[in-house]
Amino acid sequence: MKKYITFLIATFVFATTITAQIDRSKQPKPGPAPTINLTKPQSFTMKNGLQVLIVENDKLPRVRVQLLMDNPMHASGNKAGVEGIFASMMGNGTTSISKDDFNEEVDFLGANVNFGSESAFASSLSKYFPRVLELMADAIKNPLFTEEEFKKQKDLVLEGLKSQEKSVTAVSGRVNTALAYGKNHPKGEFVTQEKVEALTLADVKSFYSDYFSPKNGYLVVLGDVDYNETKRLLEKHLGDWKMSAVPELTYTTPKDVQYTQVNFIDMPNAVQSEVTVQNLVNLKMSDPDYHAVLLANDILGGGGEGRLFLNLREDKGWTYGSYSNIGGDKEVTRFTATASVRNEVTDSSVVEILREINNMAEQKIDRQKLINSKAKFTGRFILALERPGTIANYALNIKTQDLPEDFYKNYLKKINAVTPEDINRVAKKYFKSDNLRIVIVGKGSEVITSLKNLKGPNGKPIPVSYFDKFGEPTEEPNYNKQIDAGVTAQSVLDNYIKAIGGKDALLNVKSIKMVASAEMQGMQLGLETITTTKSQSSVVVSMGGNPMQKVIFDGKKGYMVAQGQRIEYTDEQNEAALMQAKPFPELTAEGATLKGIENIDGKDAYAVSLGGDSVNYYDKSTGLKVRTDAVQKANGQEVKTTTNFADYKEVNGIKMPHIISQSFGPQELKFVISKIIINEGVSDADFE
Repeated sequence: MKKYITFLIATFVFATTITAQIDRSKQPKPGPAPTINLTKPQSFTMKNGLQVLIVENDKLPRVRVQLLMDNPMHASGNKAGVEGIFASMMGNGTTSISKDDFNEEVDFLGANVNFGSESAFASSLSKYFPRVLELMADAIKNPLFTEEEFKKQKDLVLEGLKSQEKSVTAVSGRVNTALAYGKNHPKGEFVTQEKVEALTLADVKSFYSDYFSPKNGYLVVLGDVDYNETKRLLEKHLGDWKMSAVPELTYTTPKDVQYTQVNFIDMPNAVQSEVTVQNLVNLKMSDPDYHAVLLANDILGGGGEGRLFLNLREDKGWTYGSYSNIGGDKEVTRFTATASVRNEVTDSSVVEILREINNMAEQKIDRQKLINSKAKFTGRFILALERPGTIANYALNIKTQDLPEDFYKNYLKKINAVTPEDINRVAKKYFKSDNLRIVIVGKGSEVITSLKNLKGPNGKPIPVSYFDKFGEPTEEPNYNKQIDAGVTAQSVLDNYIKAIGGKDALLNVKSIKMVASAEMQGMQLGLETITTTKSQSSVVVSMGGNPMQKVIFDGKKGYMVAQGQRIEYTDEQNEAALMQAKPFPELTAEGATLKGIENIDGKDAYAVSLGGDSVNYYDKSTGLKVRTDAVQKANGQEVKTTTNFADYKEVNGIKMPHIISQSFGPQELKFVISKIIINEGVSDADFE
């Protein structure tokens, strides 16, 4: 017993001594980075130059094949758009198998076969791999390029471009790269309707012969395969893929702006501003700074814990999110910090983004923030290793980015070696606070005055220059156009009433019922609206024929039903609905005010407020209403929506719009009206 007690005392003393030796005032050092064991691919090179990497992994009975052409960087110039059409035509049959038969067999085998402009991918169960590889190889060597398929894919591209004409987000993406790299640079060129319309099937065939070659190709096979058997299959099906010379072109090296500046693109339909702060970056994955730059970007704007997000979203509530991005590549790339913000806080958002970028270089980095960021990268890296495709991607990166063979084996070790001082140093080097191009796409009439008064963190004014939607320099738009003598709010409204059918015809309308449809993310939305002269209104949105949302106003009070919950209108909402719930509010507008003239889709329009927080725009030449801007308030939040009206057609002697597009934030819905019923099929029961 005494011996046992003595043992306990000794254990206690030992433990106490160890505890006393721990200095809790110092941050514990992180443990060693986990040991990374990556399967090294077996490889060989075909006579046609195709380099093959094979990774055997029998954990699952599946195989994936990834093909990448590591061609020199190239622009398409006046043929821009051919890449997308070419990619969409590849894999749609071969010269020996029709499109329908090819796709049907791929589906029957439960496989995937996809193509990019300079890449391909296939996956299947391992027992079907030989046949799927054969189909993929046939599509690679013997693509089926028909005039019929070319026209179909060309029309789809043109339709997509037309749908983006008024998209602030699309314009922002296009102009950002064009201004950063230059429109003639491979990374700065963009597709236009004019370029696509001029493309021919011969251009697609030329692209194939120029760039779809095994000369710079890498093929990775990963999964439940045998190396020797896979090599035999590849030699059999791809050994006769003919190598062709790939054009090698040179381009002027893009340069940053000499000083921080705002490049503004005016889009009068913008309900919020797209802000991008950017500079050019020369950073290869093999550079010593690479891992520190990744961590610096993560701390600045890598996600919900980033400084940009915490400032602009969590603290200020100006945006849904603000992020930054930077990457390593053999060629020049970009650092970007972005946010989509309300018009009234555009200038303030720019100030805060610049402040956060500047602070990354000037202020001491919180050590715990750096530890958290490292932990995030460690977790992501280890989780990624569990995905079979990761091995293929890493193997390709090592080859195409000229990385050392142990790059990924030492990845976490190099992440953990980054210090706070490293973060300051690389932030100053790669986030160039003195050479930032601030690209803003937004509604100039609401934001330009404040942008002209912008000052950087150094207190110096930031100059503003102007560009059009295609990155061409332009003059500052005139936001103060003179209104002709005699034009008043009432005369504008009278012109509109006359343009759509006259006052007598409108006074005979007691109710209007409209049925429309739109597409959102591949799903069909239905819309049914009713308005009456009793100030009643009903809006029902359905998906797949099932009601999804309903907004009802009975002339005195209203409510909204969404996701099965009914929410009663506030007094403020009831008051707003009473003003808006009329077939033609212009007939009874009292106290309407003429706000000025604004450019709407390239044409002048009178801006008239009928009261409340909405503004209507009436085309100066036709008198027709082309747009309504409205601000809706709910739960302390303000949401600005823009509704565009087009394709006016006569219904019972009255011209009515048959296309209504609505933008709210970055989302846009285009409703095509299929039916308008006047003075029929409406009762008080519709508003209960």
